[in-house]
Amino acid sequence: MSYKSLKWMILCIPTITIGLWEYARHTFLLPYISMELGNVLATVIVFLVTITMMRGLFKKMEETQEKLNEERMVKAALQEREKLARELHDGISQSLFMLSVKLDQLEMAKSDEERNDKLDKLREKVRYVYEDVRQAIGNLQTEPEAADLPWSQSLLTMIEEFKRETGVEVHLQWQLSEDPLSAKEKIELFACLREALMNVQKHAQATKVWLTGRLTGDGFRCELKDNGRGFTEYPYELKGKYGLQMMKDRAGQMGWKLAFLREEGFTVVRIQKGKEETE
Repeated sequence: MSYKSLKWMILCIPTITIGLWEYARHTFLLPYISMELGNVLATVIVFLVTITMMRGLFKKMEETQEKLNEERMVKAALQEREKLARELHDGISQSLFMLSVKLDQLEMAKSDEERNDKLDKLREKVRYVYEDVRQAIGNLQTEPEAADLPWSQSLLTMIEEFKRETGVEVHLQWQLSEDPLSAKEKIELFACLREALMNVQKHAQATKVWLTGRLTGDGFRCELKDNGRGFTEYPYELKGKYGLQMMKDRAGQMGWKLAFLREEGFTVVRIQKGKEETE
């Protein structure tokens, strides 16, 4: 029996029961049952009928509550898995990629002096990865928090590290104040920009990057443009592009628009909060 059926039965049956009782009492039982006894019996009958119906409703409610609890547990597990995947990708995966870059540079060293220099940088990077792993483990046990450094400073530090690691020329036109951004927006926007830069480093073979950010009437607009080789397929259809899918998920959860474009020979990643602006 469905919940809707039970609801209508509870609403209708007591009324029908009292109506039938009153009809039977006045038609057949009035000579045998006093008015006072009839009123008491009417109350008892309605109570018994209602309790009988309520038992079915309570059982249905308990079953529904159990299903809701199971769904909450599954949802919580999926959220934890998603959080773990993001932590692994944002921190450990990208750090391991940087280690592979350092190893390639070490193999290409032409002199002992250059080799020792590359080896020192590799050791430094290993220590950084170690701290990154510890930080990722800590992040999995707590809610996301804003970085200790000012957000704009963290962004500049990330760009400087990108320039140092890749040698790519970066043109920065950043007019997006962090004051209007919530702590959650800062975390998610920083992660999206970091992933976009990492994709340039891994795949674009670019020599120049332009990063712009500014406030708009009802939000903000950020763009990362590079002069690399671009993409020949729709980015989300490429296999193994977990970072791009995570960018899409982050933007979707925040209500932002995320676009990958090819404009005049340049690859553009655009993140937009609010309405699209006319050029």
